[in-house]
Amino acid sequence: MEFRAQTNFVRVSPQKARLVLNQIKGLRVENALNTLTFSKKRIAGKIEKLLRSAVENANYLSTEKNIDVDLDNLYVKHAVANDGPRMKRIRPAPMGRAYRYVRRIAHIEIALAERGKNGAGDLATVVGEEKAAAAAPAKKRRAVAKKKSAGKKAVAKK
Repeated sequence: MEFRAQTNFVRVSPQKARLVLNQIKGLRVENALNTLTFSKKRIAGKIEKLLRSAVENANYLSTEKNIDVDLDNLYVKHAVANDGPRMKRIRPAPMGRAYRYVRRIAHIEIALAERGKNGAGDLATVVGEEKAAAAAPAKKRRAVAKKKSAGKKAVAKK
């Protein structure tokens, strides 16, 4: 079972929100809340509020709809910040010109899931495997670069 919460039109760049969301992906809810509480990023407070909302959604389903949910066993399964509409603004520039800039907006979504009894659904292990798989091709690229540098040099023409 998956429990979701989302907030739209948050006045923060999605890139900045992703920095905080990537820190809490795969963590237990308790650890994620501690991480967000002590984060220095401005968006961490809004993400913490959203995470608490997702936990309350799970609590509501467990009490009102009689779905068996262990709140202590929840973890952050999915956390994403998508682009929202952009606000175009103009700043005065020298000699009567104008510079355009963009104010970005994010749509933030968090999904919680219950960790299985035997550790099934453990996202932390999946993320660790993905990082290991991503690091393997980098080693191959280095080996190819070394082979190219060992080639013969061309003789300069006069």
